[in-house]
Amino acid sequence: MKNAVIRKAEKVIASTYKRPPIVIERGKGCRVWDTEGKSYLDFVAGVAVCGLGHAHPEVAKALCSQAGILFHVSNLYYTIPQVELASWLVKKSFADRVFFCNSGAEANEAAIKLARKYFNGKGKKDRYRIISMERSFHGRTMATLSATGQDKIKKGYDPVLEGFDFVPFNDAKALAAGINKSTCAVILEPVQGEGGVRCPDPDYLKKVRRLCDKTGALLIFDEVQTGIGRTGKLFAYQHSGVEPDIMTLAKALGNGLPVGAMLAKEHVASAFVHGSHATTFGGTPVVTAAALEVLKIIDREKVVDNCRRMGAYFMKKLLWLKSRHESVKDVRGLGLLIGMELNVEGDPLVAECRDRGFLVNCIQGNTLRFVPPLIIGREEIDELIMCLDEIL
Repeated sequence: MKNAVIRKAEKVIASTYKRPPIVIERGKGCRVWDTEGKSYLDFVAGVAVCGLGHAHPEVAKALCSQAGILFHVSNLYYTIPQVELASWLVKKSFADRVFFCNSGAEANEAAIKLARKYFNGKGKKDRYRIISMERSFHGRTMATLSATGQDKIKKGYDPVLEGFDFVPFNDAKALAAGINKSTCAVILEPVQGEGGVRCPDPDYLKKVRRLCDKTGALLIFDEVQTGIGRTGKLFAYQHSGVEPDIMTLAKALGNGLPVGAMLAKEHVASAFVHGSHATTFGGTPVVTAAALEVLKIIDREKVVDNCRRMGAYFMKKLLWLKSRHESVKDVRGLGLLIGMELNVEGDPLVAECRDRGFLVNCIQGNTLRFVPPLIIGREEIDELIMCLDEIL
């Protein structure tokens, strides 16, 4: 069966992904199974998406229940699940208003548009440039890849959109030198995910906030990967005590369903008026009902607390590996967003882990990224550590 599925896929699906020769058929909790019946402990979690693990029964129940009531009517009308989800996010964050979409890239598109619209509405049409960080990742639409600080993401798409400037991440002096009268916003990830799991210095975000306040530029936090508990707080900005003007979410918000959100403070959000931005599928009843259930479970079952504890335990174990193996260059991260940088290429280790029943991910060529479900336990972490110790 596996080979037949792969052959068919190679004929009919666009060749944008380099996939290993396995076909995932089902999942439960922190494990998935392929069509051959082999199980894998999943430390990728759909790329930091399945925070509650796979096939969570309560999320499935909420999804099915809403599907039997109302599936879709578009954003021409109010719907109860969308309003309730927005209310929950506003209550738990700095924000006053929410715009729903389908993905992280769309959420970042909305943030970029809102920042420009905000100053345009003030009659400052020349204030449209956005400063982003080197090695950042904000999406693959034309605007968000233009805002991404990695040349490999932009390769083949020239000319990219004008209006984006780049400075080194975690360098407040470079940011201060880069901001000018044409800067409308600064966009950054509180922890760079695709860029190699890079954490800033403890006071960096405070310095960025002060620079934005001094110059009047808006501060956008891209929490598509760091948000919804991934770093040991509901939102990563809460570690620093710094609030952005705009924040974007996706990934774990729907635990696998396509949902994104852009959150903003009232004085900024008010720049979006009727007809200034829209989406057909953003915030449909089915998706928002399921996302609301995800958030309720995270709250009720203290999933973020588990993330914080298991993240600290995981880091301790990975540092133990570093002390034993010269091929481990660095271990860094926050919560359960962890990177282990190697002195060798990472792909062979990914393949060896997969052969032994573990799914892990390699970014930037030599950094293993671990983003397991937030419900992961010590036993699962220990199993991976033993596997990595043997391979290394």
